Amino acid sequence: MFLSKAFNQQVKNNIEKFDEDFRFQITREELDDLVRSKKFTSREESMFQGQSGGTRYLPWCFTESGVYMLMTVLKGDLAIRQSKALIRTFKQMKDYITQDPLLPGSSNIERLSLQISENTRDISEIKEAMITKEDLTKVIQSFSLPDKGIEYVIYAGQTFEADVAYADIYSKAKKKLYIVDNYIGPKTLLMLKSVPVNVDIIIFSDNLMNILRLSEFQAFQAEYPNVRLSFQRTGGKFHDRYIVVDYKTRTEKIYHCGASSKDAGNKITTIAKADNMKLYYPMIDDLLLQPVLRLR
Repeated sequence: MFLSKAFNQQVKNNIEKFDEDFRFQITREELDDLVRSKKFTSREESMFQGQSGGTRYLPWCFTESGVYMLMTVLKGDLAIRQSKALIRTFKQMKDYITQDPLLPGSSNIERLSLQISENTRDISEIKEAMITKEDLTKVIQSFSLPDKGIEYVIYAGQTFEADVAYADIYSKAKKKLYIVDNYIGPKTLLMLKSVPVNVDIIIFSDNLMNILRLSEFQAFQAEYPNVRLSFQRTGGKFHDRYIVVDYKTRTEKIYHCGASSKDAGNKITTIAKADNMKLYYPMIDDLLLQPVLRLR
């Protein structure tokens, strides 16, 4: 909104309260357009007579923030009446902008608001139909699962092909890898291909039913000479199977396996990571004292 010279004097006396975004001075061309627009009352027209195209001062226009600040600088009974007039004038201006179909702030804004609401609803519907990261993971896993007749293991809360699950666990070893399993076979050895170089591997087993033979171990050593593998007995004390990674080190992990690795891919089984690893220390310490297992 624009104000008379008297109002502008009040602003001049309190200029420190009016930042650049509170008021601005219109140009001569803008003033000419305003006078020709015939949107003024007779009182407003008389206020601008002689200014359009003349040399008198150009009015200052005040933003909404500027109008509110004017309320703080006007004092006295007259000032109160002037403040009320300012508020009414400002309201009329906002009503005019809203109602005039030629201005961008009227129905266009309403249509834009409606369009935004519709877009928000559409986006919400699209989001509900979109595949999530969790769904995508399940899809990817479904491609890696074995065909019918070949089973898998449940490991880390997900389903994996058995060979993939064991390879992932073995690859975590930095220094030591202990495997506790009384039933071992050639596949038990082949699973060890993923063990990093320089990791010491001990298989604790009584080799029940003599499934793993010395000739098979020798063939494995010839093909994979970098796998540092030795055998010790379990002493007939163990039924379950365990995998111990980096025993008593910073990267220690202990897993309980529901089946022997030699049967991986034949039966569905679960591999679970132990939470309280110290609970297994007496068992593992006893295993380390067991005699060497000699294959035949």
